[in-house]
Amino acid sequence: MLKLVRFRSAIAGIARFRGVSPPTTDLDDGTPPGLAARLGLSGLWRHADFLHFWAADAVSETGSQITLLALPLLAAVALHASPGQMGLLTAAGTAPSLLFGLFVGVWVDRLRRRRLMLTADLARFLLLLTIPAAWALGEMRFDLLYAVTFLNGTLRVFFNISYMSYVPDLVGREHLLEANGKLGSTASAAQVTGPALAGLLVGLFGAAYAIFLDALSFLVSAGFLKRIRKPEAAPNASGEHPPVLRGIGQGLHLVYRNATLRALLLSASCTSLAGYIFLAVYILYMVDDLHLGSSAVGLVFGLGGLGALIGSLLAAPVARRIGVGPAVIWGRVLFGLCGAPVPLAVLFPSIALPMVLASEFSQWLMLLIADVNSMSLRQAITPDRLLGRVNATSTFLVGGAVPIGSLLGGALGELIGIKATLVVGIVGFMFAAVWVIFSPLRTLHEQPEPVEIDESAAVTAGV
Repeated sequence: MLKLVRFRSAIAGIARFRGVSPPTTDLDDGTPPGLAARLGLSGLWRHADFLHFWAADAVSETGSQITLLALPLLAAVALHASPGQMGLLTAAGTAPSLLFGLFVGVWVDRLRRRRLMLTADLARFLLLLTIPAAWALGEMRFDLLYAVTFLNGTLRVFFNISYMSYVPDLVGREHLLEANGKLGSTASAAQVTGPALAGLLVGLFGAAYAIFLDALSFLVSAGFLKRIRKPEAAPNASGEHPPVLRGIGQGLHLVYRNATLRALLLSASCTSLAGYIFLAVYILYMVDDLHLGSSAVGLVFGLGGLGALIGSLLAAPVARRIGVGPAVIWGRVLFGLCGAPVPLAVLFPSIALPMVLASEFSQWLMLLIADVNSMSLRQAITPDRLLGRVNATSTFLVGGAVPIGSLLGGALGELIGIKATLVVGIVGFMFAAVWVIFSPLRTLHEQPEPVEIDESAAVTAGV
């Protein structure tokens, strides 16, 4: 699902849970505890390698938010793009998940994942430099924008699948919830601050030179990744690699045969599909039906980012309180229910903005509680040798729903109207919750051990 773009009460609530962090002796990465120990911090705050990884993620996420705004602005303002050209530009950035996601998973399971992330960061650094260079030389063209957007999206697929597959080896499966909560909070914070920073930089330097700063962010990210000292476990120590299509089949086989993985990915995919049906007409609804100005629309999305930030920080405490499976289930259910005030807001024009603000904040808070726990469960259940392929299956199903949902939302908006399309999206959110309600997640309270897959059976089954 799209990562849209903080407080005293939330921080106070988070602080109450700090005392239940895992013992620091489980996190010895061979480096002195340093400042974290002197400040009395525990858990992954004392894991130097994770902190380097977290810093790399924070820098690259913030930089990516700049390009997310600067590239379309460059196309629209400087090159006077038509609606069709803008649509193609968006498709160029999202198509790699569908085209290459499953294949990338096989390579991630064959190679060292940190090395793949380093390579992707350095390649994105060099790739994005072509935009300011072309602008300075007066050679900016649409074919260059399409190519850079497509290649950048492809490298992002490589990085993201490697990233999701590397975290369990870096911190250990017992610390996945804490790690994913911290990483999720960084992404959410970047979505809150990134667009504002991007707008400021585009205004000061122009879109092309703002992209130069994103290029630098990938170089800085690579520098932090290079500082990680923990040796990475060798991929597939046997040295035997199945053919690519069979390797893809083994990942699909595990997802299909394991009821928990199947429920997690089908629920996330349905949420993504329904979410983009909803988002396709959401801004039009706020502007045309609720008569909200641009500043009010910006406030709505900003508060959604704030809800996502708090949700990512609360994901682990909620899982400890009610169980990791119920946290996913209630997150999905409440995410759908909290969307109901949006189409109803048109009936109450005097309080329409507060209704939409409350809905946006609560939806993203609940979504991140569900998503952080879902990712942690997926990483915990999947054997290390198949992590890349299972994460690639997730990228394919969830990311692949984005363009389908967007097109479907636009078509429904034309056929049945904007408000009815919003209702369809909310019904889709509730349907997504059904997959996890009627699954083993109802009784899953602790992080499970990795499951095993009979790879010969997967081959016999024809996958």
